[in-house]
Amino acid sequence: MFEIKHTLCPSCSVGCGINVILDSEEIVGTFPYKRHPINEGKNCSNGRSSIEIFEEKLTFDSKVLDDVVGKLKSCDAEKVTAIFSGNNSNEDLEAIKSLCESKGFNILAYDNNLKNFESVASYDDVENASNLFVIGNILYENPLIGRRIVRAKANGAKVFVNDELANSPTANIADEFTSVSVKEFLDSNDIGEDAVIVFNKVDSFEDLDLIASAGSKVLPVYSKPNSKGAFNLVDAISKEDAEELLKNTDVLLVFNEDVVNEMDFDFKSISQIVAFSPAKNDTTEIAGFVIPIKSWLEEDGSFTNSEGLTQEFKSALESDNMGIAEVIGKINGDAE
Repeated sequence: MFEIKHTLCPSCSVGCGINVILDSEEIVGTFPYKRHPINEGKNCSNGRSSIEIFEEKLTFDSKVLDDVVGKLKSCDAEKVTAIFSGNNSNEDLEAIKSLCESKGFNILAYDNNLKNFESVASYDDVENASNLFVIGNILYENPLIGRRIVRAKANGAKVFVNDELANSPTANIADEFTSVSVKEFLDSNDIGEDAVIVFNKVDSFEDLDLIASAGSKVLPVYSKPNSKGAFNLVDAISKEDAEELLKNTDVLLVFNEDVVNEMDFDFKSISQIVAFSPAKNDTTEIAGFVIPIKSWLEEDGSFTNSEGLTQEFKSALESDNMGIAEVIGKINGDAE
């Protein structure tokens, strides 16, 4: 029997709605959430393929969790670091933060060298802008924000694009295209208060201060569904600071993140990696301990998207695995 469940897309921070199709409690496909206000009935290819995670799903083993609890009891808290990933819900991030604060563990929050901006442009601001300054290949990597940029251009906006790829979809709609440093791009353009800067990457953490000082509205578009929610809770750090923290880490707790593919770092140099993941990935392959957890389709929660809108989602499937908050509850309970 076919059934349709509404949820949120986990492929980036735009916050699109998506429908999953179930056949006798088994996911068989997706199609766009026609009435969702963010994506208005469209989903990109990344969103449509987001259910492929279930092809590599992991099964929980309580003994492994017991071993992790024992490991955390005996280690030096100052040498334990937890990855604070925007792949997790606000509720799970609160649990991770609470664990780290109570145990004295380090928190590593990182997403493409981006950080939180308290005041951000809305998607409507992007669509209604008269001048748009775009850093990165937004149309390819975040198509539903790209759609707003295309609409703005159709409405008469002038679009300035800075990216490495001269023939990218974003470059192809530019009125002016450059492939220079972010600093040079900002310095060489007269960016007024009526402009909007949209970006999903920068050259360095310092570029974020330059963007903030431009005097225009800004919209950072993160690579994960809840990076905005994560950075509302803890401060993001630069790539350099993240690497330095990892060099001084003996035990790395990776919560729902394939950090091996996220950062260019020799993770095999870390003594012990504990991966909390719903499915196999490159990080689980090198981890000493793997704790299977629920995916976003198997629990209730909320994500905060790039424009600051917090949206709730409900579980679409039952699961025998525990959620992150449940696992942390077990760790706290057994460690006391």
